[in-house]
Amino acid sequence: MSFDSIELKYLLKDKGYLRGPFGSSLKRAELKDTGVPVYEQQHAISGIREFRYFIDDEKYQSLKRFTVSENDLIISCSGTVGRISIIEKKDPKGIISQALLVLRPDVDKITPHFLYYFLTSQQGQREILNASQGAVQLNIAPRAVVEKIPVPTPTRSEQDRIVGILKAIDDKIDLNTQANQTLEQIAQAIFKSWFVDFDPVKAKIETLAAGGSADDAELAAMSVISAKTLDELNTLKATNPGAFNKLAKTAALFPKNLDSETGTPAGWNSGVIADIAKLNANSWTKKNQPEQVHYVDLSNTKNGLIETVTTYGFDEAPSRARRILNSGDTIIGTVRPGNRAFAFIGETEKPLTGSTGFAVLSPKEEFWTSFVYLAITNDDAIDEYARLADGGAYPAIKPEVVADTPCVFPTKNIAQKFWQITGAMLKKAHQARLENEELAKTRDTLLPKLLSGEINVMNEVVA
Repeated sequence: MSFDSIELKYLLKDKGYLRGPFGSSLKRAELKDTGVPVYEQQHAISGIREFRYFIDDEKYQSLKRFTVSENDLIISCSGTVGRISIIEKKDPKGIISQALLVLRPDVDKITPHFLYYFLTSQQGQREILNASQGAVQLNIAPRAVVEKIPVPTPTRSEQDRIVGILKAIDDKIDLNTQANQTLEQIAQAIFKSWFVDFDPVKAKIETLAAGGSADDAELAAMSVISAKTLDELNTLKATNPGAFNKLAKTAALFPKNLDSETGTPAGWNSGVIADIAKLNANSWTKKNQPEQVHYVDLSNTKNGLIETVTTYGFDEAPSRARRILNSGDTIIGTVRPGNRAFAFIGETEKPLTGSTGFAVLSPKEEFWTSFVYLAITNDDAIDEYARLADGGAYPAIKPEVVADTPCVFPTKNIAQKFWQITGAMLKKAHQARLENEELAKTRDTLLPKLLSGEINVMNEVVA
């Protein structure tokens, strides 16, 4: 069974094809830190809703015809052509930049997510590229060309069943991604509390200065470490003494005072990341080349998440796909470091290869692994790398800049406890990412079969 096709223009609402305003309509001086967000090309590429630019309501009203609405498809239309994201109900209202194209489906004729899945399929991507032009940099061609793209159109009930199958997989991927983001935030919060703000140490100091006993000081540190009130700690002691004692042992690791000269916890040392990690410069060459390269690119790494791993034969891989990545490494983009391209490399059956645009840090001891990762990927460190980057259109830093990131190092026993807590979070996030890879493979295998009608969704159950 195969589905009949209809030209795209017959599946869109009136004015359902929309290109973003030209740059002159969005002058730099009109871009704000808050207000109505501007959707950029990266929002189609990554799907992540973090915004750099905003406009005020007056400017928004003048550009209201460029507003995105629920069920709109935003498509990158210059350079990296054809990456697509769908505007969901939860997404904020906003306007599009000139690097985006909007398709507004007529929901009476086609399920918006069905159109999204078609355009992200291999067939749909071919159609988009065929509708693109440009010798040096691709641009999606004029409206008349795009609107002639043939779209398979099963019945609405079949569309809904197909979307239900594919979206169930994507929803699981999204849940894993959200869980990973939460784990990342928790780990970063613990790092800042222990090694930047020195909260457990300061809690002891303040309690002792107020006339509290040594036991009171330990309870204060336990409260900070666990985010529990004293009443909650007393309840924990009565109901789960094992957990209480474990928490007490962690609190006891922290000193009760700060060094008078450095202002850092007594017994701790100051230094740079290179003291506990080395730059990994190991690369594939003609002599040690693998048959396949499992490639992690800068554009597929965001906020601690590896979104895509692409497999190439060695000779077909991009020339920048050369850096050998090892379990426990932290990778962080050195080109436009403010873009927050970084990730932790967990254990994998296949060795990963990173772009030469990454700085790769390998901890000298396993217990420093999460410390290294969190020390060079927190907001303050990223902002500093972005400030130091230079190079015009592609500002960059040298890997040595990352290695020279200043840090305050705790004692070994605290570093080991920190690894025990946060290392488990990084490993859990890594396993979720591997699960997402398998889910994505399943989705991508099903997608062409569902869109072509090879799998009859009305008569077959897809596992």
